Amino acid sequence: MVDETAGRGTPGGLRLPGEIRACLFDLDGVLTDTAAIHAAAWKETFDELLRSRASASGERFVPFDPVRDYDEHVDGRPRLDGTREFLRARGIALPEGSPGDPPGAQTVAGLSNREDELFLSRLHRQGVEPYPGSVRFVRAVRRAGLRTAVVSSSANAGEVLAAAGLADLMDDRVDGAVAAAEHLAGKPAPDTYLAAARRLGVAPSASAVFEDALAGVEAGKAGGFGWVVGIDRVGQAAELAARGADVVVPDLGDLIDERPQPFHRH
Repeated sequence: MVDETAGRGTPGGLRLPGEIRACLFDLDGVLTDTAAIHAAAWKETFDELLRSRASASGERFVPFDPVRDYDEHVDGRPRLDGTREFLRARGIALPEGSPGDPPGAQTVAGLSNREDELFLSRLHRQGVEPYPGSVRFVRAVRRAGLRTAVVSSSANAGEVLAAAGLADLMDDRVDGAVAAAEHLAGKPAPDTYLAAARRLGVAPSASAVFEDALAGVEAGKAGGFGWVVGIDRVGQAAELAARGADVVVPDLGDLIDERPQPFHRH
């Protein structure tokens, strides 16, 4: 069903409910095309482990799926949680290790450090670009006088924002470093989004969450936010709706009346 009411009366031609006063954005896959870099880094990390274990045991090598496995087990979660979740899904038990474990060591920390190493290498080599529709939307949000924040599980969020030229468009940032310092549970828990709303001085009910990750949509739903928007970049609209998205769009540009396109509210 097409929602004909969202955005009526909203300042700046935004297709948002009129009570929204703050917009809280995930980073990878919502504002920047870095989810693909993360997925490739996770695939290389986990395939190294899986290939080694298959060779030692004689069992069949089943590689990491950069779409299905990434979306279900890794995307949106803090790095260590993503490592634990994928290993659990494959029935692999590894020691936790410690933060100083060398990248690739067969511990949760070592694998997480390996993904971080590969991600940063790819980021510096390939660079990062923001999605044009996301930039237009965030600029329209700012013109409308709404508050903005990035909420990302990544400890590299500041570097990515700067590289994409988006840092000046955000009033605040709750990233992996902030979450660790303030002992905030990662997505799908709502803690990081709730912290961002507090920092902006806006109630969750007057805040909108923008997420492409299933875990992130769950976090928005669990936090009682006024609107949860799913961004469908990889053909998972039904899954985003099932996890709690109020509306699913292929691009943030579709939420600007200057480029109107129908979208479905669930």
